[in-house]
Amino acid sequence: MSLQMVTVSNNVALIQPGFSLMNFDGQVFFFGQKGWPKRSCPTGVFHFDVKHNHLKLKPAVFSKDSCYLPPLRYPATCIFRGSLESGKHEYIIHGGKTPNNELSDKIYVMSVVGKNNKKVTFRCTEKDLEGDVPEARYGHSIDMVYSQGRSMGVLFGGRSYIPAAQRTTEKWNSVADCLPHVFLVDFEFGCSTSYLLPELQDGLSFHVSIARNDTIYILGGHSLANNIRPANLYKIKVDLPLGSPAVSCTVLPGGISVSSAILTQTKSDEFVIVGGYQLENQKRLVCNTVSFEGDKIEIHEMETPDWTPDIKHSKIWFGSNMGNGTVFLGIPGDNKQATSEAFYFYTLKCVEDDANEDQKTLANSQTSTEDPGDSTPFEDSEEFCFSAEANSFDGDDEFDTYNEDDEEDESETGYWITCCPTCDVDVNTWVPFYSTELNKPAMIYCSHGDGHWVHAQCMDLAEHTLIHLSEGSNKYYCNEHVKIARALQTPKKAPPLKKPPLKSLHKKGPGKILTPAKKSFLRRLFD
Repeated sequence: MSLQMVTVSNNVALIQPGFSLMNFDGQVFFFGQKGWPKRSCPTGVFHFDVKHNHLKLKPAVFSKDSCYLPPLRYPATCIFRGSLESGKHEYIIHGGKTPNNELSDKIYVMSVVGKNNKKVTFRCTEKDLEGDVPEARYGHSIDMVYSQGRSMGVLFGGRSYIPAAQRTTEKWNSVADCLPHVFLVDFEFGCSTSYLLPELQDGLSFHVSIARNDTIYILGGHSLANNIRPANLYKIKVDLPLGSPAVSCTVLPGGISVSSAILTQTKSDEFVIVGGYQLENQKRLVCNTVSFEGDKIEIHEMETPDWTPDIKHSKIWFGSNMGNGTVFLGIPGDNKQATSEAFYFYTLKCVEDDANEDQKTLANSQTSTEDPGDSTPFEDSEEFCFSAEANSFDGDDEFDTYNEDDEEDESETGYWITCCPTCDVDVNTWVPFYSTELNKPAMIYCSHGDGHWVHAQCMDLAEHTLIHLSEGSNKYYCNEHVKIARALQTPKKAPPLKKPPLKSLHKKGPGKILTPAKKSFLRRLFD
């Protein structure tokens, strides 16, 4: 597993908790900005172009026969194919929050209708349902099952606003768990049927769901009513004969306690669970592999990624699955600095670059976490922001101990040279504050005199400023030599000297007598 920091060149403010990523034939698209779409991109859907750890968001285009698709955060999404063997796929989008904090009960289908080297054209259609229509919700899951040549959507879990009759001024926007009903949705005929299974007693949201053929596996999740993350593992089997469908549920051992985790597929029969929370005030830094052999499912802990200190210390994190075994992660920025970014982003690759990317099994998870600015206190606090500030962190984690064998060549980098008389960084107890300290260097080169290294921690700089200065193309002066930089300011331009016009030299009078030499010079000049 490899973790890389990603820089965002434009539209970085669009990436907020609750977004979704959709992968169409290897091209990733972003959906779910926090505000209403602008004129520059009326669709609110962007091509998510990541190259060399640099992200660009490019507006996408929709066909003229598309319906309007509002920006929805925390929706349920899944891939829909006509059959398991079908190469072409569409995305199903259900529920989610609008920028006005209203919940949606609509179902949208997104498909690609045009593609060239410069742009991809989408078509979005709205599906009307009859029968047991699922109520508006968010934090739920929707998956596709395939049985006996037929396909059905399976919708489960989520949260919704409390009924209007139960609302008061104090809890007008409060949410509650949706009833633990399982909905079967037929997208061909536009009908929905709900099932109440005795094994499913409590509502769940922000859980992980995995679809394999005619079976859905539900892992983890959070019960808002009980404020617990049960370590349950449910197996929901759907049989689709010509008559009425048959739905059954089995409780399996070996589940895990996690909510808001991200699921990505690494092989046809293997998945990786990344991120999430295991307690109300504790992120889950452990990753798990979920492997299948026939009808048998096994969940094991795997080697932990080399999380950076800022990821470890952040109270919240969020992200989504990019496909092909890659996860996109975001954490809050350091808002102590006036120029700090709102969020910092990373990509986590769970497979090697030459791994098999043929993924026939469909997978989904409720990955994005709630935004603290949108809801009443504690409404979804267990999923996004806890008792402390979003960017604060505890100092209980053990610090990395410096080991000179870990350094490549200190004679060239000067990594642990004392930078200035006021430097108090202990080289034997290295406190990595910036993520760039995990590659190099976490020092800045002062331009004064012959130059000297300055520890980044002593400068109290925002991380993006450190990265910019570390590129080596900037003149930089540390705190002790900043007066020199001010003295080197460009001097004011002196006004040009006024020269008398040449024609005045032809005038005769006092002081204007032309000698023969001057007359000869002027003739040569004007001839």
